[in-house]
Amino acid sequence: MRAVIQRVTKASVKVDGNIVGEIGNGLLVFLGIEDADTQEDMEWLSGKIVNLRIFNDQEGVMNVSLKDMGGDLLLVSQFTLHASTKKGNRPSYIKASKPDMAEPKYQQMILQVEKDLDKKIACGIFGADMKVELLNDGPVTILIDTKNKE
Repeated sequence: MRAVIQRVTKASVKVDGNIVGEIGNGLLVFLGIEDADTQEDMEWLSGKIVNLRIFNDQEGVMNVSLKDMGGDLLLVSQFTLHASTKKGNRPSYIKASKPDMAEPKYQQMILQVEKDLDKKIACGIFGADMKVELLNDGPVTILIDTKNKE
């Protein structure tokens, strides 16, 4: 799994002009899924996401996690995170899971994050043409790949 994590003051996702997911202060997470992803990957990534200390404490130091501050999370599936640009100029998405494999894993990830965060999260709609708006705070943007554990 690959995740692009952005600290935001607000974010929303629209499908057909209607807001389907919206948050205030918290994290917008774009999630890319591949066939090799396991429940262990989901648990590890979810734990990282909710416990990353990337929010400011009283001294202005990034030392507070999403879970600690009670912030919101918007999770959006994005197969293009597994794009390969090694050859040519047209990205290949061969590593990205096909919808029949990816959607159940996306739904599992939603449940895992809600469990770890101990609250409901906002989501996009899997496979939909989504329009995402955000106000990146910082900016703080972090990339995590469960295969590299970095």
